[in-house]
Amino acid sequence: MKIYKLLSTLLDYPDQELLDHLPELLEFTELSTEIDQAEREAIQQFLSHLQSKALTELQADYVQTFDMTAEHSLHLTHHLFGDDKNRGPALIDLGELYKDYGVEVMSNELPDYLPLILEFSAYLDDNEATVFLSDAKKVFAVLTENLKKAASPYAALLSIIDNRATLTKLAA
Repeated sequence: MKIYKLLSTLLDYPDQELLDHLPELLEFTELSTEIDQAEREAIQQFLSHLQSKALTELQADYVQTFDMTAEHSLHLTHHLFGDDKNRGPALIDLGELYKDYGVEVMSNELPDYLPLILEFSAYLDDNEATVFLSDAKKVFAVLTENLKKAASPYAALLSIIDNRATLTKLAA
């Protein structure tokens, strides 16, 4: 599902390459049949936000939002375990799941880093991605709410993930 690759890109640390590809991301968002109207509007608004800021401002905002505020961490097991010893086995299990699917992590990030999780989800079919993401549904809801309280533009992206990580959609 390409929407997960798009969300992964938008939730990763902003760089010049991202800004250079904003027109293509906007075009994909406008033309994609896997994105509903509410998601489309949220993503377009976020892309407009990216276009309206200087790269250094976007980077400073990203660091302040995700790296300096623990309640906004994009490392999902942090929200479940904090620095508890049980976090390690959860990270190992997630890394093993990636290996089981033949996905080799080529970054310095921990396996629970949300952009990495979304990139993995992009390789899954729609139902598999929904089931996989539903395991973190509670974390997505808390993270979305925390970002909304902070009036972060990233809240809309987390809301899309939270809405898609719903098993009841599979039963419908």
